[in-house]
Amino acid sequence: MNVALLPSDRRDWETVDAGESGATVLRHRSGESYAKLVAPEQADALAAERDRIAWLSTTGIPTMSVLGWRADAVGACLVTSAVPGVPADVLDPVDLAVVWPAIAETVRALHALPAADCPFDRTLAVMMPLARAVAAGDRVQREFLPDDLRDVPAALLLAPVEAEVPARTRQEADDLVVCHGDLCLPNILVDVERRAVTGLIDLGRLGRADPHADTALLFANARETWPDAASASRADADFDRLYGALRDPQRQEFYLRLDPLTW
Repeated sequence: MNVALLPSDRRDWETVDAGESGATVLRHRSGESYAKLVAPEQADALAAERDRIAWLSTTGIPTMSVLGWRADAVGACLVTSAVPGVPADVLDPVDLAVVWPAIAETVRALHALPAADCPFDRTLAVMMPLARAVAAGDRVQREFLPDDLRDVPAALLLAPVEAEVPARTRQEADDLVVCHGDLCLPNILVDVERRAVTGLIDLGRLGRADPHADTALLFANARETWPDAASASRADADFDRLYGALRDPQRQEFYLRLDPLTW
């Protein structure tokens, strides 16, 4: 990583994540900001994330704000404000139930933003070419698949998704919203005592899409916390009541199958 891109002395920052993606995330010793450093080939993707953060931060949806940006021939650095709270995936079932209404209300508010005002496109017209390229290159994120599908060839994973695209595209056109794009519990920061969502993070996939693209991921991920199927069903019903609309299980299943093909 090119630490010269950091806005202050390297000693002011500590590494908190150096993942396989090649991005390195650092936290300022003040605790008030984070920096993400990437190699040159990832600079465009980081710039797109920067633009999404900047846009969402103007809408009233809780998130971070952009504090700085630098890019050169050896990489790019995005600095954002810290968001208070803890990731919802670290909560036990009792505490997740406490903040679940706030999560539903935040998702409702996000999806209620005027989609026409969002400059970022994550519709099937964009996502399906990506899915085809991922399948052709056998780059499927198999850890996102259920156990019974992890050994299925990429082409066979893509085929049933392709078959549904015409119908799902028509539904998408009638129900387009602003989606987070990776709405899983680690990307939702919460304050249990306040029963509040303090911010949505990791906005690199934010854009206009079918709302089921978000709810499919959220419910599948939350199911890992709920202790049993009955608890999950109650949570799903509570979400629907607060969100104000019923979900289509078949549409959710479609987006669950599409997601591992789009990374």
